[in-house]
Amino acid sequence: MKNILSLIAGIIICVVLLQYRISYSEMSGGPPVKVTTWDAFGYYMYLPAIFTYKDVTQLNWVADIDKKYSVTGGDGVQAEKQKNGNYAFKYLGGVAIMEAPLFFLAGYIARHTGYPPDGFSPPYQYTLSFGVLFYCLLAIFLLRKILLIYFSDLTAAITLLMVCLGTNFIQYTAIDNCQSHSYIFVLYVIVLYTTLKWHMKPNLLYAILTGYIIGLATISRPTEAIMVFIPIFWNTHTKAFAKEKWLMVKQHSPHIIAASIAGLIGVLPQLLYWKYATGSFIFDVGSKWDFLNPHFRVLFGWEKGWFIYTPITVFFVIGMFFIKKFPFKKSVIWFCLLNIYIVIGWHIWRYGGSYSARALMQSYAVFALPFAAVTETIGLKKWRVAYYVLCAYLMGVNLFQIVQYNKTILHYDEMNRLYYSRIYLNPDPSPIDISLLDTHDFLSNEKGYQKNTLADTALYVRILPDASAVLVEKNLTTDKNKTTADEWIKVESNIRVDSGFWKCYLNGELRNGDSVINTRIRLCNALSKEGKNNAYAFYIHVPEYFEHGHLKVYIDVAYNFGAQISNIKVTELTK
Repeated sequence: MKNILSLIAGIIICVVLLQYRISYSEMSGGPPVKVTTWDAFGYYMYLPAIFTYKDVTQLNWVADIDKKYSVTGGDGVQAEKQKNGNYAFKYLGGVAIMEAPLFFLAGYIARHTGYPPDGFSPPYQYTLSFGVLFYCLLAIFLLRKILLIYFSDLTAAITLLMVCLGTNFIQYTAIDNCQSHSYIFVLYVIVLYTTLKWHMKPNLLYAILTGYIIGLATISRPTEAIMVFIPIFWNTHTKAFAKEKWLMVKQHSPHIIAASIAGLIGVLPQLLYWKYATGSFIFDVGSKWDFLNPHFRVLFGWEKGWFIYTPITVFFVIGMFFIKKFPFKKSVIWFCLLNIYIVIGWHIWRYGGSYSARALMQSYAVFALPFAAVTETIGLKKWRVAYYVLCAYLMGVNLFQIVQYNKTILHYDEMNRLYYSRIYLNPDPSPIDISLLDTHDFLSNEKGYQKNTLADTALYVRILPDASAVLVEKNLTTDKNKTTADEWIKVESNIRVDSGFWKCYLNGELRNGDSVINTRIRLCNALSKEGKNNAYAFYIHVPEYFEHGHLKVYIDVAYNFGAQISNIKVTELTK
């Protein structure tokens, strides 16, 4: 069979993505599927507001829905009250347009299965989550068709596998898949295809589709308007081809006019909504940009850097040096570099809770082209096997990290270098490893240190609001003649909290006169469970000449609760 490798790759991707979607649902013992929350709720709320509750300006229905389903996240960021008394949605409506067929199908299912047709009951959650996955799977096979026009079957297969399984693509198409990213990914694949087809043989339908898709993408996320650079710069990779392209554009000027009108039609629903809700066709949704001081941490930072947590993406950029001969050369370079610049220029550079740089995920269809180019080139080299092994390794790391991320072992917002080094491919991190989310004090090996137990006790305390309970308080006497920082305090404890868990902390304070070292680790972490006995541990590094230090270990909380602390142990480690 022709192109069997890329076909097999597509099938593998389908199976893996479906498995991940099922794994993170009640079908496999997980929590019920709930995909219309936080940002996803902001994009989706147009549909229930318009078609279910007939209320798009006062949102009187939101409080009851939030009480029943907990969809807003509790801070009401999805809409903002205006001077005219109306609420205006802060998220744009393009995603809702793509969700509409799934919304109506879910309503039909709900009415015929006894579920409330309220826009948020289980039929809506399952139809939306599996529906957008179906969209993406179709887009993957369309992307395969595009790749096979320019590259070998093997290259297409590797590219599909690495783009879909070697990155955060899995997270945002199979798990957190009702945010905007998965829907916009589909639009990028379509616009690549329509652009390609129009340049092969100009056709009015492809021109109209290209214009409309760009308009729809723009009212999904306004920054996606740069998608227009794909058709504009396509087939301009040499002067001769550019001359031929602009001559073709001139000859088919009605197509360009039709595409422009289609683009305006794509944007029109959003303009009409803004006019209805705010009285103006243009509404400032409140984004802030730092283009003069872009945040390169989006790419290289330990918090959630694109190149750190999904390192295969380095080849997405390297591949731009290998596309000189392809008609998409300038389209890819202009789009990808500008896209990266816009993403790292947003003021809220962490992009909320996310695995790697989620704001780049939707454009992976475009990045697939330079990645395929470098993969094809390497495929002609003697060391290609090493590259294939590296790709397989990075894909394995990514699949492992997806599991870690959804257990919050790989934290959604607060990663750091030391913590990442301890959990990297670690299926069973220790309490000491987990403490490194909150402290950088880490003793890699206790061997060779003398141990002096300062406290080893059990107690039960009930703590008043906004208060703390002292567990251990000791005076330390260090050797004032020592010349190296070779003393540590190790705190270990088992603690059970029955309420207010996420606001509780275990603290260690080391004081010497006015000098204070405070280590504060959260009790609610990836290994702990509310109402259960949980193990905690952390180190405090004693600085040089910290003579006659005073140590205090205590629990700090924000709510009433009962805490059962057992086996609190404080050890002094000295060289």
